[in-house]
Amino acid sequence: MTTPFPYEQAFSRNIGWVTKEEQARLRQKRVAIAGGGGVGGVHAMTLARLGVTKFHIADFDSFDVPNFNRQVGAMVSTLGQPKADVIRRMLLDVNPDCEVTVFGEGINAGNLEAFMKGVDMYVDALDFFAFEIRQQTFALCARLGIPASTVAPLGMGAALLNFLPGQMTFEEYFQWGDLPETDKAVHFVVGLAPAGLHRPYLVVPEAVNFVERRGPSTIMACQLCAGVMGTEALKILLGRGKVLAAPWGVQFDAYRNKLVRTWRPGGNKNPLHRLMIAVGKKQLAKDLAAAGVQQ
Repeated sequence: MTTPFPYEQAFSRNIGWVTKEEQARLRQKRVAIAGGGGVGGVHAMTLARLGVTKFHIADFDSFDVPNFNRQVGAMVSTLGQPKADVIRRMLLDVNPDCEVTVFGEGINAGNLEAFMKGVDMYVDALDFFAFEIRQQTFALCARLGIPASTVAPLGMGAALLNFLPGQMTFEEYFQWGDLPETDKAVHFVVGLAPAGLHRPYLVVPEAVNFVERRGPSTIMACQLCAGVMGTEALKILLGRGKVLAAPWGVQFDAYRNKLVRTWRPGGNKNPLHRLMIAVGKKQLAKDLAAAGVQQ
Protein backbone atom coordinates (compact mmCIF):
# COMPACT_ATOMS: atom_id res chain seq x y z
CA MET A 1 0.00 0.00 0.00
CA THR A 2 1.52 3.31 -1.02
CA THR A 3 1.60 6.29 1.31
CA PRO A 4 -0.62 9.16 0.13
CA PHE A 5 1.30 12.23 -1.02
CA PRO A 6 1.28 14.80 1.83
CA TYR A 7 0.05 17.77 -0.22
CA GLU A 8 -0.63 20.10 2.70
CA GLN A 9 2.81 19.46 4.19
CA ALA A 10 4.62 19.73 0.84
CA PHE A 11 3.19 23.18 0.15
CA SER A 12 2.85 24.42 3.72
CA ARG A 13 5.55 27.05 3.20
CA ASN A 14 3.25 28.77 0.70
CA ILE A 15 0.88 29.53 3.58
CA GLY A 16 1.24 33.12 4.65
CA TRP A 17 1.37 34.39 1.09
CA VAL A 18 -1.75 32.36 0.41
CA THR A 19 -4.32 31.11 2.90
CA LYS A 20 -5.00 27.42 3.51
CA GLU A 21 -8.30 27.85 1.68
CA GLU A 22 -6.53 29.43 -1.30
CA GLN A 23 -3.96 26.65 -1.37
CA ALA A 24 -6.79 24.13 -1.51
CA ARG A 25 -8.28 26.06 -4.44
CA LEU A 26 -4.95 26.07 -6.30
CA ARG A 27 -4.89 22.30 -5.89
CA GLN A 28 -7.99 22.05 -8.08
CA LYS A 29 -6.83 24.40 -10.85
CA ARG A 30 -6.00 23.22 -14.37
CA VAL A 31 -3.48 25.13 -16.49
CA ALA A 32 -2.66 24.58 -20.17
CA ILE A 33 0.92 25.28 -21.24
CA ALA A 34 1.82 25.17 -24.93
CA GLY A 35 5.57 24.59 -25.23
CA GLY A 36 7.89 22.62 -22.98
CA GLY A 37 11.15 24.38 -23.82
CA GLY A 38 12.80 27.54 -22.53
CA VAL A 39 9.93 29.07 -20.61
CA GLY A 40 7.38 26.25 -20.84
CA GLY A 41 9.29 23.81 -18.66
CA VAL A 42 10.11 26.27 -15.92
CA HIS A 43 6.55 27.63 -16.04
CA ALA A 44 5.23 24.13 -15.38
CA MET A 45 7.64 23.51 -12.50
CA THR A 46 6.83 26.87 -10.94
CA LEU A 47 3.11 26.17 -11.01
CA ALA A 48 3.64 22.67 -9.62
CA ARG A 49 5.58 24.09 -6.66
CA LEU A 50 2.83 26.67 -6.19
CA GLY A 51 0.52 23.71 -5.69
CA VAL A 52 -1.35 23.54 -9.00
CA THR A 53 -1.99 19.88 -9.78
CA LYS A 54 -3.71 19.66 -13.17
CA PHE A 55 -1.83 20.34 -16.40
CA HIS A 56 -2.16 20.11 -20.14
CA ILE A 57 1.36 20.12 -21.61
CA ALA A 58 1.95 20.34 -25.35
CA ASP A 59 5.21 20.04 -27.29
CA PHE A 60 6.19 18.03 -30.37
CA ASP A 61 9.97 18.46 -29.98
CA SER A 62 12.71 16.47 -28.24
CA PHE A 63 15.61 17.78 -26.16
CA ASP A 64 18.87 18.53 -27.95
CA VAL A 65 22.24 19.99 -26.94
CA PRO A 66 21.45 23.59 -28.02
CA ASN A 67 18.66 23.56 -25.40
CA PHE A 68 21.12 23.19 -22.51
CA ASN A 69 21.67 26.90 -21.89
CA ARG A 70 18.08 27.65 -20.85
CA GLN A 71 15.66 24.70 -20.73
CA VAL A 72 15.12 23.10 -17.31
CA GLY A 73 14.31 19.71 -18.81
CA ALA A 74 17.43 19.62 -20.99
CA MET A 75 20.08 17.36 -19.47
CA VAL A 76 22.46 14.69 -20.69
CA SER A 77 20.04 12.13 -19.29
CA THR A 78 17.13 13.51 -21.36
CA LEU A 79 18.86 13.98 -24.72
CA GLY A 80 16.59 12.86 -27.54
CA GLN A 81 13.58 12.44 -25.26
CA PRO A 82 10.25 14.17 -25.97
CA LYS A 83 10.04 17.44 -24.06
CA ALA A 84 6.42 16.99 -23.00
CA ASP A 85 7.14 13.53 -21.55
CA VAL A 86 10.17 14.80 -19.63
CA ILE A 87 8.22 17.72 -18.18
CA ARG A 88 5.47 15.31 -17.16
CA ARG A 89 7.98 13.17 -15.25
CA MET A 90 9.42 16.25 -13.56
CA LEU A 91 5.95 17.39 -12.48
CA LEU A 92 5.18 13.96 -11.04
CA ASP A 93 8.52 14.02 -9.23
CA VAL A 94 7.37 17.15 -7.42
CA ASN A 95 3.82 15.95 -6.85
CA PRO A 96 2.95 12.36 -7.82
CA ASP A 97 -0.74 13.25 -7.58
CA CYS A 98 -0.50 15.68 -10.49
CA GLU A 99 -2.83 15.02 -13.40
CA VAL A 100 -0.79 15.68 -16.54
CA THR A 101 -2.29 15.31 -19.99
CA VAL A 102 0.43 15.29 -22.63
CA PHE A 103 -0.12 16.50 -26.17
CA GLY A 104 3.00 14.98 -27.67
CA GLU A 105 2.26 16.16 -31.20
CA GLY A 106 2.04 19.76 -29.99
CA ILE A 107 -1.11 21.78 -30.51
CA ASN A 108 -2.80 22.11 -33.86
CA ALA A 109 -6.20 22.92 -35.32
CA GLY A 110 -7.27 19.32 -34.76
CA ASN A 111 -6.59 19.08 -31.02
CA LEU A 112 -6.80 22.69 -29.84
CA GLU A 113 -10.32 22.32 -28.45
CA ALA A 114 -9.25 19.29 -26.42
CA PHE A 115 -6.13 21.11 -25.21
CA MET A 116 -8.27 23.95 -23.83
CA LYS A 117 -11.08 21.79 -22.44
CA GLY A 118 -11.71 22.48 -18.77
CA VAL A 119 -8.67 24.71 -18.21
CA ASP A 120 -8.70 27.71 -15.88
CA MET A 121 -5.81 29.51 -17.57
CA TYR A 122 -3.62 29.32 -20.64
CA VAL A 123 0.12 30.04 -20.49
CA ASP A 124 1.84 30.76 -23.80
CA ALA A 125 5.27 29.18 -24.17
CA LEU A 126 5.26 28.54 -27.89
CA ASP A 127 8.29 29.19 -30.04
CA PHE A 128 8.50 32.83 -31.15
CA PHE A 129 7.87 31.87 -34.78
CA ALA A 130 4.77 29.70 -34.16
CA PHE A 131 2.55 32.43 -35.57
CA GLU A 132 -0.42 30.52 -36.97
CA ILE A 133 -1.10 28.25 -34.00
CA ARG A 134 -0.45 31.08 -31.52
CA GLN A 135 -3.04 33.20 -33.31
CA GLN A 136 -5.54 30.33 -33.25
CA THR A 137 -4.87 29.57 -29.58
CA PHE A 138 -5.38 33.09 -28.31
CA ALA A 139 -8.49 33.43 -30.48
CA LEU A 140 -9.94 30.31 -28.84
CA CYS A 141 -9.10 31.65 -25.38
CA ALA A 142 -10.98 34.86 -26.19
CA ARG A 143 -13.94 32.89 -27.48
CA LEU A 144 -14.07 30.58 -24.44
CA GLY A 145 -13.34 33.29 -21.87
CA ILE A 146 -10.06 31.71 -20.71
CA PRO A 147 -7.45 34.06 -19.19
CA ALA A 148 -4.23 33.89 -21.20
CA SER A 149 -0.74 35.13 -20.37
CA THR A 150 2.49 35.40 -22.28
CA VAL A 151 5.80 36.32 -20.64
CA ALA A 152 8.57 36.72 -23.20
CA PRO A 153 12.22 36.03 -22.28
CA LEU A 154 14.10 38.97 -23.73
CA GLY A 155 17.80 39.44 -23.06
CA MET A 156 18.11 39.08 -19.30
CA GLY A 157 14.58 40.12 -18.52
CA ALA A 158 10.91 39.38 -18.97
CA ALA A 159 8.05 41.10 -20.77
CA LEU A 160 4.48 40.40 -19.65
CA LEU A 161 1.15 40.68 -21.44
CA ASN A 162 -2.15 39.39 -20.05
CA PHE A 163 -5.28 38.89 -22.13
CA LEU A 164 -8.33 38.61 -19.91
CA PRO A 165 -11.96 37.72 -20.72
CA GLY A 166 -13.97 40.70 -21.88
CA GLN A 167 -10.92 42.90 -22.37
CA MET A 168 -8.58 43.60 -25.29
CA THR A 169 -7.83 40.42 -27.21
CA PHE A 170 -4.52 39.20 -28.60
CA GLU A 171 -5.68 39.98 -32.13
CA GLU A 172 -6.86 43.47 -31.22
CA TYR A 173 -3.51 44.18 -29.60
CA PHE A 174 -1.08 42.66 -32.11
CA GLN A 175 -3.12 43.32 -35.27
CA TRP A 176 -1.87 40.21 -37.07
CA GLY A 177 -4.86 39.40 -39.26
CA ASP A 178 -3.71 37.84 -42.53
CA LEU A 179 -0.30 39.50 -42.56
CA PRO A 180 2.66 37.53 -43.96
CA GLU A 181 4.83 35.87 -41.34
CA THR A 182 7.64 38.40 -41.70
CA ASP A 183 5.24 41.21 -40.83
CA LYS A 184 3.79 39.19 -37.95
CA ALA A 185 7.32 38.82 -36.56
CA VAL A 186 7.83 42.58 -36.55
CA HIS A 187 4.40 43.19 -35.02
CA PHE A 188 5.16 40.59 -32.34
CA VAL A 189 8.53 42.08 -31.40
CA VAL A 190 7.10 45.59 -31.15
CA GLY A 191 4.01 44.53 -29.23
CA LEU A 192 5.74 42.23 -26.75
CA ALA A 193 8.09 44.85 -25.32
CA PRO A 194 7.46 48.41 -26.49
CA ALA A 195 9.98 49.71 -23.96
CA GLY A 196 12.78 47.70 -25.61
CA LEU A 197 14.85 47.54 -22.43
CA HIS A 198 16.85 44.57 -23.73
CA ARG A 199 18.07 46.13 -26.96
CA PRO A 200 21.02 48.30 -25.79
CA TYR A 201 23.16 45.40 -24.53
CA LEU A 202 22.85 43.02 -27.48
CA VAL A 203 26.57 42.66 -28.14
CA VAL A 204 26.30 40.36 -31.17
CA PRO A 205 23.46 41.80 -33.28
CA GLU A 206 23.83 39.18 -35.99
CA ALA A 207 22.76 36.54 -33.45
CA VAL A 208 19.20 37.75 -34.09
CA ASN A 209 18.23 36.39 -37.48
CA PHE A 210 14.57 36.33 -38.50
CA VAL A 211 15.46 34.74 -41.83
CA GLU A 212 16.96 31.70 -40.09
CA ARG A 213 14.40 31.87 -37.28
CA ARG A 214 16.90 32.05 -34.46
CA GLY A 215 17.93 34.36 -31.65
CA PRO A 216 20.03 34.37 -28.47
CA SER A 217 18.62 33.36 -25.08
CA THR A 218 19.54 33.18 -21.40
CA ILE A 219 18.44 31.04 -18.46
CA MET A 220 18.08 34.23 -16.39
CA ALA A 221 15.33 35.47 -18.68
CA CYS A 222 13.49 32.14 -18.51
CA GLN A 223 13.69 32.05 -14.71
CA LEU A 224 12.47 35.64 -14.44
CA CYS A 225 9.61 34.86 -16.81
CA ALA A 226 8.52 31.95 -14.63
CA GLY A 227 8.51 34.11 -11.51
CA VAL A 228 6.39 36.73 -13.23
CA MET A 229 4.06 34.14 -14.77
CA GLY A 230 3.65 32.26 -11.50
CA THR A 231 2.66 35.45 -9.70
CA GLU A 232 0.19 36.42 -12.42
CA ALA A 233 -1.25 32.91 -12.32
CA LEU A 234 -1.71 33.12 -8.56
CA LYS A 235 -3.63 36.39 -8.92
CA ILE A 236 -5.72 35.20 -11.84
CA LEU A 237 -6.52 31.76 -10.44
CA LEU A 238 -7.37 33.07 -6.97
CA GLY A 239 -9.07 36.25 -8.14
CA ARG A 240 -7.08 38.59 -5.94
CA GLY A 241 -4.46 41.23 -6.59
CA LYS A 242 -4.29 43.72 -9.43
CA VAL A 243 -3.82 42.14 -12.86
CA LEU A 244 -2.70 44.48 -15.63
CA ALA A 245 -4.19 43.41 -18.96
CA ALA A 246 -3.47 44.53 -22.51
CA PRO A 247 -3.06 47.26 -23.64
CA TRP A 248 -1.01 47.43 -20.44
CA GLY A 249 2.34 45.64 -20.54
CA VAL A 250 5.24 45.22 -18.13
CA GLN A 251 8.93 44.71 -18.87
CA PHE A 252 11.58 44.11 -16.24
CA ASP A 253 15.23 43.91 -17.24
CA ALA A 254 17.62 42.60 -14.59
CA TYR A 255 20.72 43.59 -16.55
CA ARG A 256 19.70 47.23 -16.63
CA ASN A 257 17.87 47.18 -13.27
CA LYS A 258 14.83 48.74 -14.91
CA LEU A 259 11.10 48.18 -14.69
CA VAL A 260 8.72 49.84 -17.16
CA ARG A 261 4.95 49.70 -17.47
CA THR A 262 3.62 50.51 -20.91
CA TRP A 263 0.12 51.54 -21.90
CA ARG A 264 -0.61 51.43 -25.59
CA PRO A 265 -4.28 52.06 -26.40
CA GLY A 266 -5.03 50.38 -29.71
CA GLY A 267 -2.05 48.05 -29.36
CA ASN A 268 -0.16 47.99 -32.64
CA LYS A 269 -2.58 50.57 -34.04
CA ASN A 270 -1.07 53.05 -31.60
CA PRO A 271 0.95 55.74 -33.43
CA LEU A 272 4.10 54.90 -31.45
CA HIS A 273 3.81 51.24 -32.40
CA ARG A 274 3.06 52.04 -36.02
CA LEU A 275 6.27 54.04 -36.21
CA MET A 276 8.27 51.25 -34.55
CA ILE A 277 6.73 48.70 -36.90
CA ALA A 278 7.66 50.78 -39.95
CA VAL A 279 11.27 50.99 -38.75
CA GLY A 280 11.33 47.26 -38.00
CA LYS A 281 9.95 46.32 -41.40
CA LYS A 282 12.52 48.49 -43.12
CA GLN A 283 15.35 46.80 -41.23
CA LEU A 284 13.89 43.37 -41.91
CA ALA A 285 13.67 44.13 -45.63
CA LYS A 286 17.39 44.95 -45.60
CA ASP A 287 18.16 41.70 -43.79
CA LEU A 288 16.10 39.68 -46.25
CA ALA A 289 17.76 41.37 -49.20
CA ALA A 290 21.20 40.70 -47.75
CA ALA A 291 20.25 37.04 -47.35
CA GLY A 292 19.04 36.89 -50.94
CA VAL A 293 15.44 36.25 -49.90
CA GLN A 294 12.79 37.64 -52.21
CA GLN A 295 9.65 39.08 -50.60
